[in-house]
Amino acid sequence: MAAAADTWQPQEQGLREICVLLEQQITPGSDQARIWQQLQHFSQFPDFNNYLIFILARAQDARIEVRQAAGLLLKNNARATFSSLSPQNQQYIKSLLLPCLGATDRAIRSTVGTVVSVLFQLVRVAGWPELLQALLQCLDSNDLNHMEGALDAIYKICEDVPEELDVDVQGLPERPINIFLPRLLQFFQSPHANLRKLALGCINQYIVVMPSALYMSMDQYLQGLFLLAQDPTADVRKLVCSAWVQLVEVRPSFLEPHLRNIIEIILRANKDQDDEVALEACEFWSAYCDGNMPPEGLREYLPRLIPILLSNMVYADDDEALDDVQEDESFPDRDQDLKPRFHSSRFHGSEDGEDDDDDAVNMWNLRKCSAAGLDVLSNVFHDDILPTLIPVIQQNLSRTDDASWKEREAAVLAIGAIAEGCINGLYPLLPEIVTFLIPLLDDKFPLIRSITCWTLSRFSRFIIQSVEHPKGQEQFEKILMGLLRRILDTNKRVQEAACSAFATLEEEAAEELVPRLEVILQHLLLAYVKYQRKNLRILYDAIGTLADAVGAELNQPKYLEILMPPLISKWQQLSNADKDLFPLLECFTSIAQALGPGFSQFAEPVFQRCISLIQSQQLAKADQAAAGVLYDKEFIVCSLDLLSGLAEGLGGGIESLVAKSNLTDLLLQCCMDEVADIRQSALALLGDLARVCPVHLHSHLLDFLNVAAKQLNPTAVKEAVSVANNACWAIGEIAIKAGKEISSVVINIISCLVPILKSPEGLHKSLLENSAITLGRLGWVCADVVSPHLNHFMQPWCDVLCAIRDDFEKEDAFRGLCAMVRANPQLAVSSLPNICRACASWHEIRSQELHSEVSQVLSAYKQMLGAGWEQCMATLEPQIVQKLTRYGV
Repeated sequence: MAAAADTWQPQEQGLREICVLLEQQITPGSDQARIWQQLQHFSQFPDFNNYLIFILARAQDARIEVRQAAGLLLKNNARATFSSLSPQNQQYIKSLLLPCLGATDRAIRSTVGTVVSVLFQLVRVAGWPELLQALLQCLDSNDLNHMEGALDAIYKICEDVPEELDVDVQGLPERPINIFLPRLLQFFQSPHANLRKLALGCINQYIVVMPSALYMSMDQYLQGLFLLAQDPTADVRKLVCSAWVQLVEVRPSFLEPHLRNIIEIILRANKDQDDEVALEACEFWSAYCDGNMPPEGLREYLPRLIPILLSNMVYADDDEALDDVQEDESFPDRDQDLKPRFHSSRFHGSEDGEDDDDDAVNMWNLRKCSAAGLDVLSNVFHDDILPTLIPVIQQNLSRTDDASWKEREAAVLAIGAIAEGCINGLYPLLPEIVTFLIPLLDDKFPLIRSITCWTLSRFSRFIIQSVEHPKGQEQFEKILMGLLRRILDTNKRVQEAACSAFATLEEEAAEELVPRLEVILQHLLLAYVKYQRKNLRILYDAIGTLADAVGAELNQPKYLEILMPPLISKWQQLSNADKDLFPLLECFTSIAQALGPGFSQFAEPVFQRCISLIQSQQLAKADQAAAGVLYDKEFIVCSLDLLSGLAEGLGGGIESLVAKSNLTDLLLQCCMDEVADIRQSALALLGDLARVCPVHLHSHLLDFLNVAAKQLNPTAVKEAVSVANNACWAIGEIAIKAGKEISSVVINIISCLVPILKSPEGLHKSLLENSAITLGRLGWVCADVVSPHLNHFMQPWCDVLCAIRDDFEKEDAFRGLCAMVRANPQLAVSSLPNICRACASWHEIRSQELHSEVSQVLSAYKQMLGAGWEQCMATLEPQIVQKLTRYGV
């Protein structure tokens, strides 16, 4: 090792030049582009990384910050190029790193640990046996710097690739983790806080992967956690809480014998003077309830736990929200205020899950975590928490002095947090609760106004259910007008909360909004004039949600005159590279769908802009300089989805626009894009166009079908199930329009659909339903091609058909079933019980023609089988036999 270190020496001039560059790099205000170019020039030399390791390890005259900068640049270079360096240079770098594990300066030790971890990820244990030896020597040295440097490097390795220390290594008697673990556990008793912290941090990384070494040492580890729970250092106590949280999530059985002790420790930690310790402890309650632990184990602690959670829901004095809330609408938004937004690609079928509520706090903190914990507890223990909770809420709300505003705000947050879990117990009190909350919309404290908006939105369903009664109607009016007032608040935080709350209320209110549309639009458009960029995005969402809620009712001149001019004006102002287009595109999508043919007066420029956006982004992807804009897939996805909205809204009215454009060529490219979100939206648009103007798909019909079929192979389904879902739906839409024209590719498509139906485990419900419907549609239009293969799919296909709700798509599938059975009745006879169950799954077939076809199929089998029919009926459940009587059999 020493020989390798001595074979290379830096040239003084090169060393000086690189040190000067690194000094400039870390100097604020320097020309970073020029420095980067010069460093790139140096990186062309094969021994550049040797200079960097030399500066980090041996340049004692250089500033610590310069040596650190050399180490961090080496780390980045190593990720990209270490494996291509000569063996001599690799060895040189490794040999200079190891003696620095125990460097006297902690910053140098930390940087060395980072570089060691990156190299270890590249070469693993077998590629660097000296590292293991050096780490063990440091751990056993009793020298504080060496022990800390080794633990820091091990911690970073455990954080990045924990599994790599739990492997058999040739030449080693044991796995590395088996060698390290006893030493790490010993450090729990070290007098040095940083060693205790690093040792515990290392072991915590193994809770999820659980190597046998930790499994066998679990009692010792748990005893160590109990010991460290009282540690004087907050960082150590935080890691102890983190360990309990991870264990209760993934290995709860280890905790059950010690549960009472652990809960007592967590209750204490939840009140810790250090907010980070309290936050980590607070995560335990949600993890406990979400895991496999018995809820009863927590019940007796609720009277102590709930007041702690409420106390921690009060804004801390240093909460960043208290600074932000001082900004009124005259303060310009900063770039960091604009959180990244993610457009959800268009999806055809039943969606799983809902959007999470958010009270517009940017950072996860003790307040939010406590509210989330209370929410989870309310969903586990329901009304049982109310006797403890309500008196504390009432006490906080009764404190009306200005100094107690934070306690009042936390009480309102608590009411919102339990809105779902305790709804039964709260129900008799809701008129009173809502009556109490309404005046708080006008409270003098902005954060009380904003949290009241959120809490009222949590009761939206109740508020709308109550409008049937005069008092409920009156309350709804007051809440609606209160939220609209707050949408026009001078405080940006309140504007945001009110807009979000209003969007939630709109989803529940739907047609209740229609008589109030004019006043709602007037308020939203006043907000449009005064809002800055961040809140404009939320306002677009509220406008889009309004359009979804009231639908065609929006299609009246008096409403369009208020709504459209400012939106069109903004649409024209924004460039094709401006990301503020995203929420506006989404908003237009909802408006186009709501207005239907009424959107035609605005359609042409919107359609052309979408085409232009897709074209410029496809060019930017290939050649950014030529396009003049940065590539961002969101522009393509949002444009495709807006085109789908236009197709849905305009129906056949979009045909003339498609005819004058190159949309089908662009769409085919998008259907083949490597980005899943783009393919997902493109395939949704393909299906929408097949519905309303299939003639324009004709020139690429088989290309589209083959591309869509590729999304249905098992690998593609596993990688992007939503893309597969839309592909499947689009194929079905094309089939019923193109008919026999698709016969040449039908068998290829069927061969992709059948495995989905035969192996439904873990697949999205919507994909299964669309697969069954599309298979039926293919059978309907090409019965002669598909029916000879009935015996391969009839049973699983019928099983999925049973679960589909009554609608026109299910009717199409059954038309296919009838057509195929008529074409090949003998082949389907072994699946007759499944066919009968599928036919019995209808509540009502609206189409008399289809009802008659199903009756004929079943009657034909009854006639054909004779006594065999009765035998088949005997295998069915009585309720199924009963339902079949509606078909006259």
